[in-house]
Amino acid sequence: MENTILLQQIKGGHPEAFKQLVDQYHHKVINTCYGFVHNKEDAEDIAQEVFLEAYESIANFREEAQLSTWLYRIAVTKALDFLRKQKRQKRFGYLRNILGLDNQVEQVPAPPSANPQVTLENQERARILQQAVDSLANNQKIAINLNKYEGCSYQEIADIMGTSVSAVESLIHRAKSNLEKKLYQYYEQHL
Repeated sequence: MENTILLQQIKGGHPEAFKQLVDQYHHKVINTCYGFVHNKEDAEDIAQEVFLEAYESIANFREEAQLSTWLYRIAVTKALDFLRKQKRQKRFGYLRNILGLDNQVEQVPAPPSANPQVTLENQERARILQQAVDSLANNQKIAINLNKYEGCSYQEIADIMGTSVSAVESLIHRAKSNLEKKLYQYYEQHL
């Protein structure tokens, strides 16, 4: 169903239309959130918050941007809010640990692989890359995540971030350059 008609039906109070919106964008929103939080369960929780906010504020959607862009904007904002909240919680983690208030979480074993050495090497590479991406400035991180992990075009990223295409090009160029430097330094020190 075309987004304009879908939007009219949602604003008209048709619950089936909103369910269709969720079905259409659910995986994309989860993937966007996952690109920031790196945890499937957290990404799913944040996606629920995204759709709840979309439901509550759909009447105010002015249709100046595409519906998908609006949802991505909400998803990025919610994911960044989640990360800020997590940082605040980590600040008090030491005190919670001393007071014995931390809950122990049982680790779930990873599925067996045909070659454990390859699996470990791939996990290590992914971890190193993710640390490098996480260390980027927020705008660079948002742009690179949306482009490389979500496959968004520069125009879509510009719409989501509320900036120009040339600014997005610059952000992605600087992000790639910074990642190259960070990864080169890491591998130079550890190999």
